[in-house]
Amino acid sequence: MEPILTKYVKQPGAATLEFYTKTGGYDALKKALTMTPDAVVEQVKQSGLRGRGGAGFPTGMKWQFVDKKSPKPKYICCNADESEPGTFKDHVLMERNPHLVFEGCLIACHAIGAKVAYIYIRGEFYHVQLVLERELAKARAAGFIGKNIFGTGFDCEIYVHRGAGAYEAGEETALIESLEGKKAQPRLKPPFPAVAGLYGCPTAVNNVETLCNVPFIIANGPEAFAKLGPEKNGGPKLYCLSGHVNKPGVYETSMHTTVRELIYDPKFGGGIRGGHQLKCVIPGGSSVPVLLPEQLDIPASFDGVAGAGSMLGSAGMIVMDETTCMVWAAQNLLYFYKHESCGKCTPCREGGDWLHKLLMKVESGHGEMRDLDLLLSVANNIAGKTLCAFGDAAATPVLTTVKTFRAEYEAHIREGRCTVPSSWRASRPVLAAH
Repeated sequence: MEPILTKYVKQPGAATLEFYTKTGGYDALKKALTMTPDAVVEQVKQSGLRGRGGAGFPTGMKWQFVDKKSPKPKYICCNADESEPGTFKDHVLMERNPHLVFEGCLIACHAIGAKVAYIYIRGEFYHVQLVLERELAKARAAGFIGKNIFGTGFDCEIYVHRGAGAYEAGEETALIESLEGKKAQPRLKPPFPAVAGLYGCPTAVNNVETLCNVPFIIANGPEAFAKLGPEKNGGPKLYCLSGHVNKPGVYETSMHTTVRELIYDPKFGGGIRGGHQLKCVIPGGSSVPVLLPEQLDIPASFDGVAGAGSMLGSAGMIVMDETTCMVWAAQNLLYFYKHESCGKCTPCREGGDWLHKLLMKVESGHGEMRDLDLLLSVANNIAGKTLCAFGDAAATPVLTTVKTFRAEYEAHIREGRCTVPSSWRASRPVLAAH
């Protein structure tokens, strides 16, 4: 598929307003402002655009849920936190095509009746903030942002807000809390953000890639977008390939593409590094179940991956070859999750640390067979029992690796050591407990 979102990202000056307008930038906004807000929402609904941040919820439906009868201001929050391990697609869009992000925000604001959009970027993205604010100033000076845009009477402002580097801020209500100057902790729902979001006002929270698809839909029509992928999985999709592939990076293609093609096709990952064999792949960031080599001949779509027992999530595909110790991989991920827990829910706050300690025990050669049942018990008492999906994310590395690679855990316990090649272990020491 011919790239759409990333068509120009490798060209010099692609991030500038001058380049963007020369290639048709902001034409979709002009068109959208000749349409009623309801017509814009309907176009997005008909396109079947699904959220690219992880959940895959229909974007048009999310906008339709925003309480337009409320006398309070409405807001668009662009979720650019992108803290999911193995995910770096939004970073590319913001750094190399920021005006596409702005145009998507502006059209979304028109659709729900908002006059302000916030782009919430993760704390580590300071260099991205500089790019965004530099180009925002240019767009504002050119009349694309601000008062009476294109003489239509539409007023809209965009602000960039950089968080403090919390994984939990990727959850929409925690993001809103952080925007309000509070701890990035999830809210109890309902009420949902569409009714009571930022400052208690109706709010839609959308991922960067999601909003970047909106200008194409408005410019070319919902049918053109839908036909780019399988039914209910239309449009272009960005995939992040990392781990043991020859060509890690961000790749744009349709969701007709299979997981196997993404890993092995020379246009994409180019196969497993150094002639090694694939052991497994985590298809949607670190918080989803693994896929095995025999499960790769499926469309890399929301529904295709779900049918194989996992989730497309953020499309951050982490590829692991046969030299990977799955006990170590689970321990490494739990170190991340126990550190990133916001601490609001007891199962997550206490359970993540407990899981990490148990994994440390097994990985260091001091495990007992009963620890496997305990790992599953603790993980199952976290999953589905927290305010947000963080608990599920923290429990998944344990649940999926123990289920799929139980023999590897048992070998650790029987032999009192890791059974993967010694050269691998020499470069990856056991993490110290904290």
